[in-house]
Amino acid sequence: MLREVLLIVVYILVTTVLGIAATVVGIVDFKGKMIAKLARLWAMILLAVSGVRYRVTGLENLDRGGNYIFASNHESSFDIPLVFGLLPYHVVSIAKIELRKVPFLGWAMIGARHIFIDRHDSARASASLKDALKSLAGNPRSVILFPEGTRSPDGEIHQFKKGGLGLALSLDMPVVPVAQCGTRDVLEKQSLRLKKGDVEMRLGRPIDPNLWQGKSKEEFADHVRAEVISLKREWLAEKVLQPEAAKA
Repeated sequence: MLREVLLIVVYILVTTVLGIAATVVGIVDFKGKMIAKLARLWAMILLAVSGVRYRVTGLENLDRGGNYIFASNHESSFDIPLVFGLLPYHVVSIAKIELRKVPFLGWAMIGARHIFIDRHDSARASASLKDALKSLAGNPRSVILFPEGTRSPDGEIHQFKKGGLGLALSLDMPVVPVAQCGTRDVLEKQSLRLKKGDVEMRLGRPIDPNLWQGKSKEEFADHVRAEVISLKREWLAEKVLQPEAAKA
């Protein structure tokens, strides 16, 4: 329990201090790139304090100078620092609009040029996605999507919603399937208990949206989901084989 208390205290302090810094920097950082670096520092501090062993695989498949839409399953709140700490890009999220009002965190997200969606109003959500298209075209940056819409309650990868992934088809941005592996084992939904363990963020090869022009958004979303499931199965298979290799 001591570790959880320490993490909560560090989270509050780091979020407050870096949130204030991001608010000040945002006055001159019109594209949000400097704030994105502060977000990465925020995430790396939380990962270090967590005591959880973590790693990212698949970065060699990506162009460090490119921009991508990262489409990830969502197992746990622990997915968030993995994304912002381990992806070496200016990454923004498509977040629920309520987060705009959260002191420090919301201000930093606004400064970093995150995209906010009103999930309770479909007309406003559609308008927000159109605004996002213009924003991403004028100020290119990578986007993290959790197309399931919420954290999985059972660890299974549920249906991917088509809305956010439609950005990829409209902008011709490559989509990178992302599998969060083991994060639910260290931090379950609606729990503050942080367990020890090993987690991995596994990145697949980018999917060219041009190959999906003329096909339905539903088909595209199902394909991306299938790729994420495949990455997760690979991780599970390797996890089973590791003890066997140790015995040999």
